[in-house]
Amino acid sequence: MALKTLKSRNKKDLKWPKIIIAILSSIGLVDTGSITLKSWGLFTSLSCPGMRNGCETVLNSPWGTLFENNQFNIPLSLAGFITYLSILVLTIILSLNLISPKEKLNKFLWWLIFLISCASSTFSFLLINIMFFKIQAYCFFCILSAILSFSIFIISMIGSNFESREPMIFRGFIVAISVLLGGLIWSTNVDPSNAIDVPIPTENVSPIITTASSPQKVKFAKFLRENNIVMYSAYWCPHCHDQKQLFGKEAVKELKIIECAKDGKDNEYKLCQTKGISGFPSWEINSEIISGTRDLNELAMITGYLGDSNF
Repeated sequence: MALKTLKSRNKKDLKWPKIIIAILSSIGLVDTGSITLKSWGLFTSLSCPGMRNGCETVLNSPWGTLFENNQFNIPLSLAGFITYLSILVLTIILSLNLISPKEKLNKFLWWLIFLISCASSTFSFLLINIMFFKIQAYCFFCILSAILSFSIFIISMIGSNFESREPMIFRGFIVAISVLLGGLIWSTNVDPSNAIDVPIPTENVSPIITTASSPQKVKFAKFLRENNIVMYSAYWCPHCHDQKQLFGKEAVKELKIIECAKDGKDNEYKLCQTKGISGFPSWEINSEIISGTRDLNELAMITGYLGDSNF
């Protein structure tokens, strides 16, 4: 009797799972697409709810980029965009009813949606752990993507109506383990703390900057230097490091940064004392000292920067 009921259910082509998956994957497209366009300098504004500078810190971290060189970069969000696009296309094909629910191709497409969403959910779980325990920052868009991936995965198990759960569990387990192992290897390789070719500094210098700079950030940093806008820093100051991370390693090289720690390398301690620097980081803008880590857009507004502020 139970077997007949299961077969009867499998004959039904549920419409609501396909509709919900299409909606969720569309939201995922907007989410990851916005991040990708922002990374490429094609999106002018991306406001991140929650913790200040959290999205900047996460997305500009070593884990936020799959590949980069001096001319081009491939953000991790592009992989998410391709994943959501694939799921959306497969769902649309199924929704058009061009293929009978009884045909093998229909089942194959559902298998693809299930396995892709399984892989995406597993990788998202890994990224969330990296975000909280490695980067130690909060990114709303990243968490949203993880929720979308997991939701699609759950709904795909309902909509697919697989005749047997054993192949689904087995294949899902294989995909999840493979993605998890591959993700851990990738995460370890890009983790700056595991770099073996970077010598440990023996002098009191600031930590190494690990984030990449967009062309807009480099131009902004050059503007600050050309207009004698100075950043006062201390090598031991975590907020100074956060400020530099927002600029990225290429842009930081263009900034005029003065080391204020008395025991810091190449310090200008006496100058800092003369300027009355008491907090770090501090910016000297038009002979006025402004303290605290500043968002780049806020800094651009304060300094009167009229260039491309799509940081």
